[in-house]
Amino acid sequence: MSTAPLELRPDAILKAAGEVSALAWRTPVFEAAWLGEAVGGSVSLKAESLQRTGSFKLRGVSVKLAEGLERPEAGVVAASAGNHGHALAYAAAAQGVRCRVFIPTTASISKAQAIEANGASLEFGGEGIEQCMEQARAYAADHGATIVHPFDDPLVILGQATLGLELSEQVPELAKVVLPIGGGGLAGGVAAALKQLRPEIQIAGVQAEVCAPVAGEEASIEEIRFALADGIAIKRPGALTAPLRERHVDEVCTVSEDAIAEAMVELLQRSKLVVEGAGAVSVAALRSGAIAPAETGETVAVLSGGNVDLSRLSAIARLHEAVADRSVQIATRVPDRPGGLAALLSTIAAAGGNVIDVQHIRDIGTRGFHETRIEMLLEVRGAGHREALLAELADAGYEAAVLAPSDDVQPG
Repeated sequence: MSTAPLELRPDAILKAAGEVSALAWRTPVFEAAWLGEAVGGSVSLKAESLQRTGSFKLRGVSVKLAEGLERPEAGVVAASAGNHGHALAYAAAAQGVRCRVFIPTTASISKAQAIEANGASLEFGGEGIEQCMEQARAYAADHGATIVHPFDDPLVILGQATLGLELSEQVPELAKVVLPIGGGGLAGGVAAALKQLRPEIQIAGVQAEVCAPVAGEEASIEEIRFALADGIAIKRPGALTAPLRERHVDEVCTVSEDAIAEAMVELLQRSKLVVEGAGAVSVAALRSGAIAPAETGETVAVLSGGNVDLSRLSAIARLHEAVADRSVQIATRVPDRPGGLAALLSTIAAAGGNVIDVQHIRDIGTRGFHETRIEMLLEVRGAGHREALLAELADAGYEAAVLAPSDDVQPG
């Protein structure tokens, strides 16, 4: 593929916006006073997580299907970690075009199900996007289908650029935009659009620390498998997108897994928005201080997607509760006779604790002959209440060990 600089002309972006509007929504911008107060600036959120199909990817595939299919009857094919495939399946179904998507075996279950639900043929193509792309190219060669690349395609990038056009219209005082960088289609497209409209606007890109190819940190398959920001876990930027980023993105930072998880929980609690890891990195960068908001004017954090498995979101929320001292997991023992557990529960209730989960552990080696091990997850009001509850248990004769989420240490 040619590495000549890609030019995104304003008239082309405007035309693309019309094509995008046929399938995609104009997503809202919400004020985030809680975030602005925390970081010292005026901050809003561009909720592309509320887009049809749950991510910005619908913009790029809309333009590709409108302008770039030489043989529509042969269909389209793509490699995707999930969001791109979901968007392509939706757009292809809307236009009556056959679609096949190759995804990694590590892909999110919910994203895989969404692709199939929109009528696409789903194939598991290997452990990473690179292997899936090889299979997509082979399929295209055999069947004449059009490859729709997730980011390194001029029309796809043009579609993503329409988000920048939208922002310029929605936020008159726009001074800075913070957005994720994976393959670079979104960052490159939005940055190129905004820099032509208003060159003074600052563009900041964010990568996940575990997979930051722009910063020279190429991740392994295992790291990508467990990355919270799986949607931007790309081994290397595109040949077309890299020059766009170099020309138009003013700063790039990385954020940790802990910062991403915290941002996801804060967005859920404070803004009532479900946002996936890749979509939350912009907030993580601001919240952690990796990116500073604009001194004057509005800073907008782009929430690029909201497709996250509920099991992962639940695990993150539980861990957050423990870190924030709003829950505690304990292990203790009770007499193995009628009323043994009831007495423990009465003690906890009297101390103001709320039982979220309780398990009897009766395996050999975990208890004496006349007692059973109990593991409990308790809701508390804070660190002081937690310590008071543990003291009440000790006064009542229960030896309780506080467990970390993966701890299996036994009391006594």
